[in-house]
Amino acid sequence: MSFCRRNRQAVTSSFSAALIASTTVFAGTPASCPNTPLSCHNTTAVADTCCFNAPGGLLLQTQFWDSNPPTGPNDSWTVHGLWPDNCDGTYEQYCDPNRQYTNISAIIAAAGKTELLTYMNKFWKDYQGDDENFWEHEWDKHGTCISTLEPGCYDKYTPQQEVVAYFQKAVDLFKTLDSYAFLAAKGITPSVTTTYKSETIQKALAEPRGVQVTIRCSKGELNEIWYFYNVKGSVETGSFVPAEPDGAKSNCPADVKYLPKMGTPPSPPSTTKTSSTGAPPTGTSTPGVPFSGRGTLPVTSGGATNGCIISGGTWYTTGTCATYTATASGNGFTLTSSKGKCAVSNNVLTCAATVSDPTVFTAVADKLAYNGVTDFFTASVPTGSVQAPVSVTQQATTLTIGWKSS
Repeated sequence: MSFCRRNRQAVTSSFSAALIASTTVFAGTPASCPNTPLSCHNTTAVADTCCFNAPGGLLLQTQFWDSNPPTGPNDSWTVHGLWPDNCDGTYEQYCDPNRQYTNISAIIAAAGKTELLTYMNKFWKDYQGDDENFWEHEWDKHGTCISTLEPGCYDKYTPQQEVVAYFQKAVDLFKTLDSYAFLAAKGITPSVTTTYKSETIQKALAEPRGVQVTIRCSKGELNEIWYFYNVKGSVETGSFVPAEPDGAKSNCPADVKYLPKMGTPPSPPSTTKTSSTGAPPTGTSTPGVPFSGRGTLPVTSGGATNGCIISGGTWYTTGTCATYTATASGNGFTLTSSKGKCAVSNNVLTCAATVSDPTVFTAVADKLAYNGVTDFFTASVPTGSVQAPVSVTQQATTLTIGWKSS
């Protein structure tokens, strides 16, 4: 089974975007493949590998959940790739050095596939901010190993048309596999406080397709899903049939964290590659502008502003709001009141002289966020002189905390 993204390197190539500076019309026609067996289900060798995926007959549509730094929309997984594994779970890689391109976005743009490129810029994201390099890696390592996308499989082949076919098929499959919705339908949603049984996650993802999937975790956090298919015909024009996993299995512990997307999205590399569209990749997650300087922390609950966070970190609905100082720290900021530095300690917001390790908060849509989540909680709305401790764990009353500069 292929583990490909975290240690990739850019691959140089003799091909350049200048070769396809104008719109390319693909004249090549994929092979016609009537009456071909389903990949990995043949009983004898199949000679026509333009119509039968071999040896990579087990196709995986793989997805990422990058929570920190976040990539893609907050309510969607993102594309990892389309991988041709052998039927026993092993795999080949980097199968054609002559087709290891370094201009994927230019190839797609020159083909007139602006809708595909726009979708990839939103849903096929690199956690280090270099989408182009990520796409190159996926094609070079995996796309070149799909037998039915070989140049010789096309009648009147146009150079690089198989590259567009690869990314189009990966995106088309991804659109049918809404992992976020599959999980949410079973009550499995991102949370900083709730853990989920690995078995429950697997069942939720298996139910829509009738076969198992492979889930992968990093440090106990859910961050990958692998969907398996066999293919009848070519990858470009054939039918994808859900299949059971083979090879490497899920590595998640019994209890799994599924964290919300948090922190600051990765920045694009300082040296960017341009495509013939002239449009730079666009991000999809805006964490807001970090708090800075001095200000107060007004509280909103039930759709209305009601009091503020006072100097000890508690919610107070009467009296004068406390002044806080927000100081930049890492990808966020720390808060300090007249009582001292602020931290989430034992799941409760506390500001005191005894706090030696302040929490680094972030801002999402102008709201204070802890681990990327803007919801805070109390047992009830305080009244009169009552001060309510503010928690990051679920309680009866939900509130958000804003910023008002002094």
